[in-house]
Amino acid sequence: MSNHSSNKTVFLIGESLEFPPVTRANPEGLLAVGGDLSAERLLLAYQNGIFPWFNNDSLILWWSPPMRMVLYPKNVKISKSMRKVIRNERFALTKNVCFEQVIRACSIIKRTGQEGTWITEGMKNAYLKLHQLGLAKSYEVWEGETLVGGLYGFDLGHVFCGESMFSTVSNASKFAFIKLAQELERKQYAIIDCQLHTPHLASLGAEEIPRGEFMDILKAQKE
Repeated sequence: MSNHSSNKTVFLIGESLEFPPVTRANPEGLLAVGGDLSAERLLLAYQNGIFPWFNNDSLILWWSPPMRMVLYPKNVKISKSMRKVIRNERFALTKNVCFEQVIRACSIIKRTGQEGTWITEGMKNAYLKLHQLGLAKSYEVWEGETLVGGLYGFDLGHVFCGESMFSTVSNASKFAFIKLAQELERKQYAIIDCQLHTPHLASLGAEEIPRGEFMDILKAQKE
């Protein structure tokens, strides 16, 4: 299956559990089309710097962009206003308490200039299975007894692949992200993979690095 915007071929995946090398992605980062969302395929994808991103009416699209948005945990930016929010103990944080609620909230939250449809029912079910296997994790933010924010992602042991976050009140997702970064810094994780650039992630200290540099970090084993 070819892509008309470049000379590179976008690979069509069948039933075999494999991906082409990420260097074969087209200039936009699209690497392959098809396959399934089995736990085995998703694990293989994340281990190789690839992630799924597609709409409800599309085949599964697999991406590895030429520039990767990442956060080195020690570089997380905490603004004065966020320091005040943390100090005031407005929010409480839990981990893996209500994964399904977090991914559902991420799928329906309205985002500026973006449709949230890429978290399809198939994606929800796939990540719920990954959570049951201990591979996907959620961080939940509470105001009193109300879930007001959170995030979820795929944990590779030395890299945390962030998938999505949501907030129903101001600063709740920032709180989750900062707490995640602080925990991963203590555990000596190399990076949080944020996948694609957004101004929100940049404001929290994330930066873009070349795919080759990202792959070197990904392939390095946690000591």
